[in-house]
Amino acid sequence: MKTQAPPTHEGQTVTVRRAADRGSAEHGWLHARFTFSFAEYFDPDHMGFKSLRVMNNDTIEPGGGFPTHPHRDMEIFTYVIEGELAHTDSMGNGAVIKAGDLQYMSAGAGVQHSEFNPSDQNRTHLYQIWLHPRTPGGEPRYAEKPLRELGPPGSLTLLFSGDGRNDSTEIRQDAKIYFGHAADGDTLKAPASDAMPHAWLQVISGEVAILGETLETGDGVAIEYHPGEIAIEARADSKFLLFRLN
Repeated sequence: MKTQAPPTHEGQTVTVRRAADRGSAEHGWLHARFTFSFAEYFDPDHMGFKSLRVMNNDTIEPGGGFPTHPHRDMEIFTYVIEGELAHTDSMGNGAVIKAGDLQYMSAGAGVQHSEFNPSDQNRTHLYQIWLHPRTPGGEPRYAEKPLRELGPPGSLTLLFSGDGRNDSTEIRQDAKIYFGHAADGDTLKAPASDAMPHAWLQVISGEVAILGETLETGDGVAIEYHPGEIAIEARADSKFLLFRLN
């Protein structure tokens, strides 16, 4: 169900996407939840938000995974919440992404990769997120972000941006992606951005309040036109991803 907060800027809407309302798929080895239409799940009301196209929340059983497959013209981010994810690609990268780490792959003109849960006992729980690039093509790129090393709660860290500012990793989209970690009672403030007046917040864990809405684990919210500062109040120890979009 959609809920909207009263506009505080001309043209602003705040639309919540509850975890329980997401699409789903069950494949034995894979338990998937889809914020936006993906694969066999189609909902014309949920086709993405601005350049944000995919927000999949997957649980992979021990030994399960995706064999080698192609991608192109997509910015792909994988955040491992629990367990590990073994990755190989046609760029020559091979890595095991551990819980608390985030992987970035720009598919560019074309790349192939595989992703597996290397454990024979533990599940892997992750988010895979796709953004459309500003232009197609280009050489594929790869990077990793060890988010578990970002420090104690109370921080909002810029991970990715279109220009690589403030030690962030440059991506092929005019967007900013922040990782937030807040203790109960903390308020984190995302900077104002006239160039990127829209935002999406995805709660990884915990509970937060934003623009009059309360969000829990797995919930997301689309914020249409809010160029000013955005305050996020934690009501439990919380982790989230915040996307500033144009």
